[in-house]
Amino acid sequence: MTARIFLWAAALVIFVAGLLPLFFMVGASLFSNGNLNLAPYHELFHSGRQLLLLKNSLALSALVAVIATTLGVCLAILLGKCNLPSRSVLIFAFTIPFLVPPYIFALAWNEALTPGGILSLLVPEPWLEGLQAGLFTIWGAALVMSTVYLPVVMLLVMAFLHTVKPGVEEAARLCTPWHGVLTRVTLPLVLPGIAFCFLLVFVLTLGEYSVPSYLRYPVYPVEAFTQFSAMYDFKAATAASLPIGAVALIVLLVEIVLLYKKGTGLEVQPHAQGFLTIDLGRFAWPFAIILWGICVVVVLLPILALFYRAMTPGILEDVLEIGARPLVRSLVFAIIGGSILTVTGFLAAYLIKNRAIWSWWLVDMSSFLLFAIPGAVLAIGLIQLWNTRWTGSIYGTMWMVIIGYVARYYFVATRIMLVQLGAISKSMEEAAQLAGAGWIQRVAYILVPLSRKGLLAAWLCSFLFCLRDIDITMLVYPPGADTLPVRIFTVMANGRPEVVAGLCMLMVASVTLPATFLWRHFTSSKKVMP
Repeated sequence: MTARIFLWAAALVIFVAGLLPLFFMVGASLFSNGNLNLAPYHELFHSGRQLLLLKNSLALSALVAVIATTLGVCLAILLGKCNLPSRSVLIFAFTIPFLVPPYIFALAWNEALTPGGILSLLVPEPWLEGLQAGLFTIWGAALVMSTVYLPVVMLLVMAFLHTVKPGVEEAARLCTPWHGVLTRVTLPLVLPGIAFCFLLVFVLTLGEYSVPSYLRYPVYPVEAFTQFSAMYDFKAATAASLPIGAVALIVLLVEIVLLYKKGTGLEVQPHAQGFLTIDLGRFAWPFAIILWGICVVVVLLPILALFYRAMTPGILEDVLEIGARPLVRSLVFAIIGGSILTVTGFLAAYLIKNRAIWSWWLVDMSSFLLFAIPGAVLAIGLIQLWNTRWTGSIYGTMWMVIIGYVARYYFVATRIMLVQLGAISKSMEEAAQLAGAGWIQRVAYILVPLSRKGLLAAWLCSFLFCLRDIDITMLVYPPGADTLPVRIFTVMANGRPEVVAGLCMLMVASVTLPATFLWRHFTSSKKVMP
C-alpha cells in the first residue's frame, strides 16, 4: 500500500503540473460565456498569415532536423565508436550549445558577423554585411538551431550505438570491413533510434520561440507568444498553439510505433559486455583535426565573439550589477526544480519499469508530450489554470516557475533514472522482499545506494535544463523575480552590446561549470573493447 501511495503521487504530479493546464487551456478556448465558440479556430484554418506561419514552421523544423540528424549521426560514429584523440573533450565541446539558452548563440553569431566584431579582423566588411543579412533568414535560423540541437542527436545516437551487442559486430567483421559493418549491421539496428532523434529535433525546433523571435523569422511559437503577452488574446494564442500540439501528438504516436513496438523503448542501457571501437589508424589525427576545426567554427567562434565584445574596461561591474541577482534566482529555482524532478523522476521510472500501476503508460507518454510541446504553450495553460482568486497564494510566486519546470522536464529525469534502474537486477529487490523488507526499506537500502550515480546525473541534468529555461519562465515568473536567461533576453533589445555580451558570458560560465562535473561523472567508467 505504501508503494502505491508514493507511485500514484508521482503519477499525479505529471497530471496536475502538466496535463491539467493543457486540458483547461483547450477547454477554455472553446467556450465563451458558456457557449461554444470556434471563431479563433476558424481564423486558424482560413487565414493567409496562418498558412505562412505553418509553412515557415514546418520548413525550418524539417531543415534543422535534417542537418542536425545528419551531422549528429556522423559525430556519434566518430566520437562514440572510433579511437579519436581527445574525443571526450570534443564531445563536451559540441554539447555546450545545448546547455545555454538557444538565443544566446543567435546573439553570438550576430556579434561575430557585426562590422567591428571579431570576424572583422579577418573578413572584409561588405562580406560581413551580406553574411549578417543571411543570418536573419531561414538559413541563419537553421544554422543556429542546428548547432543547438546537434548534441541531442549526437548523444542519443552514441547511447544507441553502445546498446549493440559486440558479438553481432564481431561476427559481421569476419565478412566485411568496418564501413560494411556500420552500414549493414550497426546503423540498421539503431535506425528506430535515429528516426526518433530526427522527430525529436523536428518537434523541439517547431516549439522554439527565442531564436526565431530574435532573428525575426515568423513561426507559430512567436505568434502564440505575441498573441498572449502583447495582445492578451488567450483564445488566439491557444489556437496558434494547436498545430504544434498536433505535431507533438503525431510524433508521440510515431515514437510508439518505432520504439515501443520494436521492443527498444528509450531505455538506452549500454550492453553489459561493453562496445567495440573502430581503429582509425593513421586517419585518427586527420579526423580529429577536422572535427576540431568544425568545433572551433560552430561552437568556439560565437563564444569568442561574445568575449571579444565584452572586453570593455569597467564592464564587469555593470554585468554583476545587472545579472548577479537574476543569476542567484536562477540557481535557486534550478536547485529546487532539479531536486523535485529527481525524486519524482525516480518514482516515475520505478513505476514505468515495473509497470506498478495501470497508468504507467500514461505517465510515460505524457512526460514525452510535455517535453515536446513548446514551453510557452505550457506556460499559457498554467496561467489559465492558476490565475484565480482561489489559487492566488501560488500564482505570482516562484512556485509557478517550479511547477512549469517539473511539468516540462519530468521526461528528462525519468529517462535517466530508467536507464539507471534498468542496470539493477530485479532479483536484488525480490530477495530483500522475501527477507521481510518493506518497500521503503528496499528503496532506501538497495535501490537508492545502487542508483546514486544515476540520481546525481538526473539531478544535474534537471538542474541544467531548469537553469537554461526561458520559454516557461518568461511568462510565469513573479514580478521582480526574473531569472538570468529572462533578464538577458529583455536587456537585448535596448541594452549596451558590451553589457549584453558580458551577461551572456556569465550565463555560459554558470552552465559550463556544473556541466563539466556532469561530464566527468559520465566518462569516469566506460567499458570499451578494442
